[in-house]
Amino acid sequence: MIAADVQARRFDHRYIYAYALAAAGGSIAYTPFLTILLPMQVANLAGDQSVTWISYLSLTGALAASAFNITFGWLSDRSGTRVRWISCGLMASCLLLVAFSFATSLAMLLGLIVAWQAALNLMLAPLGALAGDRIADAQKGKLGGLLALAPAAGAATAVFVTLPGFADAEMRLWVTAGMVAICVLPVLVLEWGQRPAGHAAAGLPVAAAASHANADPRPHRFLILMWAARFLLQISEAALFAFLYFWFRSVDGDMNDARIAQIFAVILAASVPLALLAGNWSDRRARPFAPLWVCAAASTVGLLLMAFSQGLPQAIAGYVVFGLTASAFLSLHSSQTLRVLPSPETRGRVLGFFNLANTVPSLVMPWLTLALVPSFGFMGLFLALAACTFSASLLTYFLRTGR
Repeated sequence: MIAADVQARRFDHRYIYAYALAAAGGSIAYTPFLTILLPMQVANLAGDQSVTWISYLSLTGALAASAFNITFGWLSDRSGTRVRWISCGLMASCLLLVAFSFATSLAMLLGLIVAWQAALNLMLAPLGALAGDRIADAQKGKLGGLLALAPAAGAATAVFVTLPGFADAEMRLWVTAGMVAICVLPVLVLEWGQRPAGHAAAGLPVAAAASHANADPRPHRFLILMWAARFLLQISEAALFAFLYFWFRSVDGDMNDARIAQIFAVILAASVPLALLAGNWSDRRARPFAPLWVCAAASTVGLLLMAFSQGLPQAIAGYVVFGLTASAFLSLHSSQTLRVLPSPETRGRVLGFFNLANTVPSLVMPWLTLALVPSFGFMGLFLALAACTFSASLLTYFLRTGR
């Protein structure tokens, strides 16, 4: 029995790191492509129509991602397995990513975006649910800290594949696809090694059923609060992601894209140890939600500093505070959400609907910005965003008595 327990702990230790690497692969799968590689291709093809093309592609992609994430999460629940869906999605999304190099028209790009989002979410939806199946609640904080590596890995890959002289446009897609495969394969190997043992009647791991047996008696209330909190903070994150360049330029006309990119990269890197420390603390103290409301409250402080900044040093300081704490919030929130899901048998489907908290803010944010910035400037926008993050802090504070 002791030997079996030691073996199980070793598996858990390896698995959580393999899963974090796979999550980083998921970020690598879309971050370099959507932020740099696709816009570069569109600029070469569309010229003066680039903004129109990107608008169509972004809207189509967001809608497709929302629908396919729910669909494939639900199907992985019904089938009682995650690993086959992830494997198929990995292969299909990598092949379709490379296929973008052959697109020569808006119609072809739109078709490929839909197909690629289908394949990508065929991998990402069951991958997200897999963490709930395999990783115990006592390790959710550590998992959240490790998940902070994912956006940093995506940003680092974007820098790597666009190094001058490194690769042409087609080879960049091949390199990106290869890096995704390298990151995701280890967790699939561990999964295939574990399969046929440790599965409940529905085909999901026994650990999932055990987690459900210890679930909070008010899971639906907790889930609604968690969804609303992420939605509110993601509105702020999406707005800063889209308009950060223009705001910095309004503060100091000498700010260029390289300096802004450097600030962004440093914040993503620095958020990793912050999230790890907060996540490990929450595991040791059995206070899973405390870092969430603290990070959201600190994000509010950062936005207020940005709203009332009088020069570049204050503006950068405010954005550093916001960026660090918002990034930590989002990674910790992703792992702690798994503990409040109502049932293991519907985990993939519920997470698909939960993913709307990530996609819908991108549709809300432009209208909020257009309503506020022309009349009240960026100060008005940041004050509104601060209200959103403060509300997110209050919502997660109400979860402080959770297990």
